[in-house]
This record gives sequence, structure tokens and C-alpha cells, in this order.
Amino acid sequence: MTTSISAADSDLPWIDAHSHIWPPETDKFPLAPGQTKNDLKPPSFTDDELMAIARPEGVGRVVLIQHSVFHLFDNSYLIDAVRRHPKRFRIQGMVDDHQPHPGEAMKTLLPQGVTGFRITPLIRKPEERSKWLETPGMIEMWKTGAATRQAMCLLIDAADLPSTDQMCERHPETPVVIDHFARIGVDGQMRDSDIASLCRLARHKQTSIKISAFYALGQKQPPHEELIPMIQRLFEAFGPQRLMWASDSPYQIQGVNNYHASISLVRDRLNFISKEDREWLLRKTAEKVFFYA
Repeated sequence: MTTSISAADSDLPWIDAHSHIWPPETDKFPLAPGQTKNDLKPPSFTDDELMAIARPEGVGRVVLIQHSVFHLFDNSYLIDAVRRHPKRFRIQGMVDDHQPHPGEAMKTLLPQGVTGFRITPLIRKPEERSKWLETPGMIEMWKTGAATRQAMCLLIDAADLPSTDQMCERHPETPVVIDHFARIGVDGQMRDSDIASLCRLARHKQTSIKISAFYALGQKQPPHEELIPMIQRLFEAFGPQRLMWASDSPYQIQGVNNYHASISLVRDRLNFISKEDREWLLRKTAEKVFFYA
């Protein structure tokens, strides 16, 4: 797949670097074992429903995230969205590192718009979680990412940062993205030691951070301004060219939270960034990492 990275609509310049979507049609796109239509909350969140809330905020492109709970390793709905809108979407998909040749699976998915992969210990059995990054398949994935530029996108907790740091050390050419601040603040506490551990990854030049999922962190409600000091520390450590805003919809649009509050925190409330910095946080970083092919 080749699509110009200048494909953004000038009236919709921003990129949401992280949103889930899923269809209500579970016959055409079957759910993972153990899941039923009653588990879909909301029961439908299609790419059209996503763009209906994104466009009013100036968002014209989105990185779609494979939902491990609902569809596990079946990326077909996201691939279908890219097929229908090849300039609008890229995919952070999933492959099973326990299956043979996950690197070949990654390469097969690249021309279908999959430019990154969600990896996480949260889908592992408890006894596997301490060494989840050490499987032969996982190592093959990191090596493949260095060659294809497909990013390893980690959904982790702060406790997983030391092992992540070691993998970044071993695979310095592999693009790496840490989702949702490594969930720092999910318990309401932005601990200095956790933020320092996240900032330590800045020495790995291929590593970026998603400033995202505000609904789940800190006070867990708008205007999310308690997260600004953590964002500023990451900005000072990584610079704007390795930070990217993302909503994590539809979870950001439930309860008291909303899409406007998420993008507004970065677009309108960070008084320590320049206009050019804002371009990186809201478009250029995600464009560089995910929209290169």
C-alpha cells in the first residue's frame, strides 16, 4: 500500500493516533471465543460513527487499534476499513507470537495498512506475564519491525517499563510506541518514580509515547488538566517529535468524558508548546510513525 502522507484534508489536519472501532455485524466479523453481542459496549462503534465525532474537532485521519477482547488476532474489520478508506486509516493490528512465523504474518499485513502491532502482557496467562517479551515469536516480531518499520505498540503498566527498556536496548532500530503513558495514573496517582521510568525510554531514539486515554487516568474526568505536568515532563524528555495525541475512543466518549475534552487538552491547554510543537503532537508524529506506507 502506498499513500502520500500529505493526504490529509486541509480542513481536517489532525490525526487521532489511537481509536478502537467495531461493527454490530457479528456474523460477518465474528467475535473472539467467549464474547457475545451483549459484551459490545457500545453495541456499535463503526468507522463512520468514529469520524462523525472526530471531524468536528479537525481530525481527518485515525490509527485504528485491534481490540484484543472482542476480536483477538482477527484484524479483518480494521483491514476492511482501510480498504474502503485507504488515505484515512492505518492499523495497529495484532498477531499471535505463539504461532509459527509471526514475522511473516507482519509482512503480509503491511500492504493492508497494518503499520504497527499491539503487544501486551494483559492477554497472557498469569504465569506467562513475567517473561512475555522473551518468547521466540516476540523476539522475531521486534526484529521484523526493525526491517519493515512496523512499530511495536505496548499496552503495559509502569511495572513493565524496565523489561520494555531492556527490549528497546536489544532492538535499537525497532520503532516502539508506548500506549496511554504506560497507564501511569490509572489508580489516580502520577508517581514521580513511574514518570521517571517512562522518561528513561527517551534515550531510545525509535521510541515514542502516546499521550492518550485521559478518561482512565488521574481524576478521570474533564478537563484532565492534572495530566499536564506529566505531559510536560515527557515533552522535555522526548521532545514533540516523539509524542502523539490519541483519544482511545469509544472509551473517551463515555460517561462524563468526551472527545472534545481529549483533543482540547493538547490543542488548546498546553501553554508550554509552540504552534510547530502542536503540529507534531496532533499530526506529524503519528504521520511519521504510522502513515509512512
